[in-house]
Amino acid sequence: MTQASQKIVLSPSRDIPFNKLVLSQSNVRRIKSGVSIEDLAEDIARRTLLQSLNVRAVVDAEGNETGMFEVPAGGRRYRALERLVKQKRLSRTAPVPCVIRESADISAEEDSLAENSQREPLHPLDQFRAFQTLREQGQGDEAIAARFFVTPAIVRQRLKLASVSDQLLALYAEDELTLDQLMAFTVTNDHARQEQVWEALARNPYKEAYQIRRMLTEGAVRASDRRARFIGAEAYEAAGGDISRDLFQTDDGGWFQDPALLDRLVSDKLAAAAETVAAEGWKWISADIGFDYGHTRGLRALPSTSSLTDEEHATYEALSQEYAALEETYAEAEELPDEADQRLGEIEAALEDLQNRPALFDPADIARAGAFVSLDSSGSLKIERGFVRPEDEAEAEPDAPRGDTDDAVEPSEPDAGIQRAVITIGGAAQPGGEPDEDDDTIKPLPERLMTELTAHRTLALRNAVGADPDTAYLAVLHALALKTFYRFSTATCLEIEAKHSAFGHQVPGLNDTASAQAITARHASLSDQLPQDPGALWQTLTTFDTDRRGALFAHCVSFSINAVHQSWNQGDRMKHADALAQVVDLDMVAAGWTPTVESYLGRVTKPRILEAVRDGKGDREAQLIEHLKKGDMAKEAERLLAGSGWLPEPLRTATDQPVLLEPDGSEPEALPAFLTADEDDETGASDPEPDAGFEHAIAAE
Repeated sequence: MTQASQKIVLSPSRDIPFNKLVLSQSNVRRIKSGVSIEDLAEDIARRTLLQSLNVRAVVDAEGNETGMFEVPAGGRRYRALERLVKQKRLSRTAPVPCVIRESADISAEEDSLAENSQREPLHPLDQFRAFQTLREQGQGDEAIAARFFVTPAIVRQRLKLASVSDQLLALYAEDELTLDQLMAFTVTNDHARQEQVWEALARNPYKEAYQIRRMLTEGAVRASDRRARFIGAEAYEAAGGDISRDLFQTDDGGWFQDPALLDRLVSDKLAAAAETVAAEGWKWISADIGFDYGHTRGLRALPSTSSLTDEEHATYEALSQEYAALEETYAEAEELPDEADQRLGEIEAALEDLQNRPALFDPADIARAGAFVSLDSSGSLKIERGFVRPEDEAEAEPDAPRGDTDDAVEPSEPDAGIQRAVITIGGAAQPGGEPDEDDDTIKPLPERLMTELTAHRTLALRNAVGADPDTAYLAVLHALALKTFYRFSTATCLEIEAKHSAFGHQVPGLNDTASAQAITARHASLSDQLPQDPGALWQTLTTFDTDRRGALFAHCVSFSINAVHQSWNQGDRMKHADALAQVVDLDMVAAGWTPTVESYLGRVTKPRILEAVRDGKGDREAQLIEHLKKGDMAKEAERLLAGSGWLPEPLRTATDQPVLLEPDGSEPEALPAFLTADEDDETGASDPEPDAGFEHAIAAE
């Protein structure tokens, strides 16, 4: 018959008055560690005792119980209770939950050791999540910190760690991610980005925390950047921007996560500062985040007169003398008296204010000169006034005839009261700084517009060359021959160093064009034919027939084309782009570009709009809208040019000509009724019909 196993009998527990307990010398804990006795006492006072004491009965020499109990396990809890009793916050006879050990086979020292060594502390992740739960229950950082005797900064750190992607927290729980690595991931709240960076480092045996931080903050702008200092964190966040912070390392204020928003805020604030400077009467204002070294080269600096009045000069001299006298008086003193130190500070501030007064210039010089507005390294506004461009220099006045000096005509001065300053931000003219729209002179197209138009053309050219292997081969052969036989030649628009140049500006709607969609589709189709392992690419290409190689070659070559307008890099590069466009019969109309208010007509002057309508539709339609304001003129021009195939010059190839039907004697297309009224006549009377033979003079560019 099988003998039944003996059942385990647990030690009994009961409440024992505190004054019946004494600390045992069998407790193995000798070194202080963990939460202090004071903090533990405060915790017991708040939530009472969470864990019973382990006690043994005290016996006399004959082995009889004395009614006292010693505490071999739980000594820190005993001392915390003892502290509360001494503070009279706990009664001396308060019942204390105790587990009474009666085993004679196991010593008190063994119990004490087992209680401390078998206790498993919380995994740090459990701590982080517990703090997060308390936050969700409505407790603030300060309250949580006070209840667990840590600083609010530690609470915020643990909450930040708990907010990392669940996928990464799972790896940390399995010890596949170190705490340093987890802390590095907290610099961003974007879980997808966190996981993407970890996947990128998955095959790297060295996943250092600094690498993770660098990859997560790539593209963001440090708060120490002059642009961020110029705007300020408060204004940036008020505009909807997000700032990521590193709670575990010095981050100099964090990272501004939306560079586009920051740049827009900087541009707007620079434009406002430029408008303020322009109100002084300058002919032009050039504003940018910073200018290259030597940006004033070739410009004449205006001589300035003192901005101080005679009275201010006297004040400046008096303050300087007082400052020198105070310094001499206390030259031997080890420490300046408070009154003297305060007075020296006041004098320094007053002298600095007088010294930093803006220079004064002659009003006639101001009307032909300009100023630069930028940011210094600390993010403060920097204004450089008084520079004259060579083309704005006053013409030398011819010598007056002898004997007629009294009747000599004074040289004409620019009318500063009428002139409107031309303001450019980052090289692009601002709307307020455009020339008078009634000026019939056709000015060069704005730099930004030229860049956008040629970006469209570059994309279409890439698409056309990418679909024409023979031309692509010829283009690359041409570029290679230039590099071989004409070492320093730049007469090609191909960048055959396998570079894929991005466009300098974000062109609205560029990704939605037919050219972009065709390139994307072709890229996806070719990508499916190639192996995932780059080491197998060569072997795969050797199996391609001529057509497949040619298609892949043309597609790769097309990405190296750069025919975007760059004011500093034109010449033969753009000529070669034109030649390439002719060979592939580039048709920007077929590529989907149309003249609209947004793409062109609303961005140029009225003479340019009229020129476009005249080229595309004829003189009669141009005369029909010439009396309109610019906004209405641009809208009507868009309607008239729809389907005409008209292109601005930067989008034409050498064989393109403005599409214009021969006059057939029919009446021109009528304008809507609300645009036919004379804008200066409230009765709605229209202007007299222009003479049929009248032709508008267009100034040569």
